[in-house]
Amino acid sequence: MKVRIILSAIAMFGFCLVAQAQDVKIGYTNVEVLMSLMPEMEQIDADMKDYGTQLRTNVDTKSQNFQREAQAYQQAAATMTDEARAAKEQELMKMRDEAAKYEQDAQVSYQRKLSELLEPVQTKVFNAINTVAAEHNYTHIFSETAGQAPVLLYTKEADKFTELVAAKLGIELPEQMPEDANLPQ
Repeated sequence: MKVRIILSAIAMFGFCLVAQAQDVKIGYTNVEVLMSLMPEMEQIDADMKDYGTQLRTNVDTKSQNFQREAQAYQQAAATMTDEARAAKEQELMKMRDEAAKYEQDAQVSYQRKLSELLEPVQTKVFNAINTVAAEHNYTHIFSETAGQAPVLLYTKEADKFTELVAAKLGIELPEQMPEDANLPQ
């Protein structure tokens, strides 16, 4: 009797899995391509170029100030007292460290600014993905790529999920989909 109950339970469980598997609808899309085609990306790209130039100018200025002070020290070191030379070397090390820290901070600031500007576009794309998935009864959506590694291993070419999301966003996909989207970095 116990064996029959166990076998019945296993059969029911297996039947439930088969029934659930029939309801699965999987799609894929390339979030990076969709984002790169958004009209807002032109402005974000221009803003980031300007911001990057501004940061680079400030980093270069700090570096040039350090180089100028170091050259002045090298020229005057022979005529300086040991005490003055030691004080100037301390000052130069501090300037060098400050310039290096400023450059690090500039990189962090650039990435923070980029994330801040991309967030609304990313949210818009993800909202469109969610809406299209719900409208077309998809149960799972995969990203075509994640960084450099593809997430999707196999799909039928007939899946038009990316086209549906692009239409929802009001953007037009190019004839030939780019392999790699050019998002600001």
